[in-house]
Amino acid sequence: MTSQSPPPAFQNPPGYTFPSHRFNRVLRDSTKEPLVLVACGSFSPVTYLHLRMFEMARDHVRHNTNYEVVGGYLSPVSDQYKKAGLLAAQHRLTMCNLAAEQTSNWLMVDPWEAVQDYQRTAVVLDHFEHEVNTRLGGVTTVEGEQRPVRIMLLAGSDLIATMSEPGVWSENDLDHILGRYGTMIIERAGADMTQAIDSLARWRNNIVLIHQLIQNDVSSTKVRLFIRRGLSVRYLLPGPVVDYIETNGLYVDEGTPTSTPSGTLGAEKDKKSVDKDSREAGPSTSKSSS
Repeated sequence: MTSQSPPPAFQNPPGYTFPSHRFNRVLRDSTKEPLVLVACGSFSPVTYLHLRMFEMARDHVRHNTNYEVVGGYLSPVSDQYKKAGLLAAQHRLTMCNLAAEQTSNWLMVDPWEAVQDYQRTAVVLDHFEHEVNTRLGGVTTVEGEQRPVRIMLLAGSDLIATMSEPGVWSENDLDHILGRYGTMIIERAGADMTQAIDSLARWRNNIVLIHQLIQNDVSSTKVRLFIRRGLSVRYLLPGPVVDYIETNGLYVDEGTPTSTPSGTLGAEKDKKSVDKDSREAGPSTSKSSS
């Protein structure tokens, strides 16, 4: 990691508690470096591919690195992106929690980003750094040694494509995300990441590309389209999520709020748009972190 600037102090939303019930506070292998994986996005709705990303990343870590995964988090974006069709955070958080709690034994959902004003991905990662290493104190080895935990962003390969696209991400945020934290990128069908990664050569050592051994192109966009056409989405999503969508009549109409563009890249584009709108509105609505 190259960027050494300290993360900012955080004031959490009222009633907020960082989820740590599945966070492994004891490092099983003292020769390893503890790692937490964080995926940001709309998750509207959360699909099996979102969950598979974590499993693929953990497999890669186990077999190819000197890390040990001690936690995995989904961080849904806030309603404040004002993106047309973004489903309310309450629904998205509920679906993510159903998926994580009923289909996984290690994933958690952090509502911090979803329940407040928009937050840049760089700031979201700083939040995890603060909660895991400052508030929780990192992890302990079996010998009793305290260890800080590394935080890494987990995303699909479309993230790297937009990071190499001029004007989508600020240079400071790229350096903060890729330099301080790093990212694990899950390959998606038909995507060629060579050129995108070459354009980010400065941070190449902090970009880990993970190939899909079984191709899966399920997306939230396709799921919403299926629902609007009256087609079944069962076995594309966790069963409890399908039941929740059907019970609440979500995504049925064209006018029903749907989602931001795919994953972290779409959220970051919207964040930049909101940042711009806030600055144009004047000091009363702008944020110092913009």
